[in-house]
Amino acid sequence: MSNKSELDALNQQIAVCKKCILHKSRVKAVPGVGPETADIMFIGEAPGFHENQRGLPFVGAAGKFLDELLDKIGLRREDVFIANVVKCRPPGNRDPQPDEIEACRPYLDQQIKLIQPKMIITLGRFSMARYFPSAKISQIHGKPRKMEGVIYYPMYHPAAALHQPSLRRTVEEDVLRIPELLVQIDEMTESKRPEQAQQLSLF
Repeated sequence: MSNKSELDALNQQIAVCKKCILHKSRVKAVPGVGPETADIMFIGEAPGFHENQRGLPFVGAAGKFLDELLDKIGLRREDVFIANVVKCRPPGNRDPQPDEIEACRPYLDQQIKLIQPKMIITLGRFSMARYFPSAKISQIHGKPRKMEGVIYYPMYHPAAALHQPSLRRTVEEDVLRIPELLVQIDEMTESKRPEQAQQLSLF
């Protein structure tokens, strides 16, 4: 079975998932979208109102801003894979709960395994916590870390910049670094020392 077929099968599982309470209020699950060969994977927080209606991630105001950000570095939505930590909308756009995040974790794990992106960009604190559990986004945004050949790059969620206009320039500056980081990962090699290979290295 091809990676695309496996992603399609996974999407079908997510569409009918009942592993947490969020399925009771969803209109449509939002598995994620993008090519199975994407070098870049964006991981957001959770679907909002518009995403819940359409079954697609980042289609509201934050999605339009994300499209603008991608355009700044010569990319289109079709070039990247976009997913969320949880696949169904929390009622009233509340924060996703720990048990909801854990229920969806195997789905996101499998997406990452199939896509094998060179770069994972976390948008907001909930996806950031997956890789930087004790960090504050205000302190580590725009600071890449590399582990096992993948760059993990924390950024503010686009919605945060819409709610706090002072963050907009920060988000734009962080996005502008993405092309150079992709070039770096192609040039860098993993350390041969086992203790270093397992450690997240800031660069």
